[in-house]
Amino acid sequence: MTDADLLLRLGVDSATLDPAPAHHRGTAGPARVGLSPVACTLCAAPARFTRVVDVPGSGPCWLDRCCPCYLATVGMQPSRVPATVDGIVADLRAAAVDAGVALTVLADREAG
Repeated sequence: MTDADLLLRLGVDSATLDPAPAHHRGTAGPARVGLSPVACTLCAAPARFTRVVDVPGSGPCWLDRCCPCYLATVGMQPSRVPATVDGIVADLRAAAVDAGVALTVLADREAG
């Protein structure tokens, strides 16, 4: 399921979502749901979970959810985890470049 499919299934009007940064380092999300949380996209209760969704035509946007709405919809989310070791290593390398750190990956391909 794509992010667009998720929003459609949840009945979320993508025009109501707040724009999100294209790349965030993990602090922007917690700030949204911290001491003064934004409202849940689905029910307007204080949000406790957030994630960036890719909205066609708009780019990255925040999908904010309270605990009950998150638990009711978590199984609908598309997986962003690469399915292969090569995909995981590519993601790690990209993150290292973004962070400006050196990365050496050791993998035992014969171990399975």
